[in-house]
Amino acid sequence: MFLETICILQGEIQNGRGHAERMQRTASDFGFKSPSLPDVRELLPAELKDTKVKCRILYYDSIEEISFEKYIPRKISSLKLMEAFVDYPLKFANREPFNDLLAKKGDCDEILITRDGFITDTSYSNVVFSQGEKYFTPESSLLNGTKRQNLIRQGIISERVIHRDSLPEYDHIHLVNAMLDIEDGVCLPVCNIIY
Repeated sequence: MFLETICILQGEIQNGRGHAERMQRTASDFGFKSPSLPDVRELLPAELKDTKVKCRILYYDSIEEISFEKYIPRKISSLKLMEAFVDYPLKFANREPFNDLLAKKGDCDEILITRDGFITDTSYSNVVFSQGEKYFTPESSLLNGTKRQNLIRQGIISERVIHRDSLPEYDHIHLVNAMLDIEDGVCLPVCNIIY
């Protein structure tokens, strides 16, 4: 089973094209026909039309489930750096590998996964590092997320090899995903990454 998490802002779907393309790539990779991305605006409960909404679509060769919830970003003030070989090139509904790592994060709010020392992602987001006014995302991401792709396409962020040893070169780390953009402020100083 696969998952798409879509941001609906004030009743409008954000980056619907990116999500539809990812569903098609996933279906192609796994040898099934992708279901069409439904117009979830028609299903959106009236009480959620004027806010930011997290829409979750579970699918395989048909849409299995659609759910909506008001989006409230998590407060993240510390990240635990963890070396792991998580294979997550597509957005699977099964998050067990991440749950196993999260169980070892101690007092930190979230994990930052490395592979052979190279920075990848957190358990629920891609990451962007700021260096003054410039923004960089690791080449070695686990999942090439729709928001990440969009920011690269717009020239807002650039890909770069980022190793755990080079973290002091950066000021802040920003968490980005379909629900979070750089300006949403889910970021923390790089010194709050715990080794």
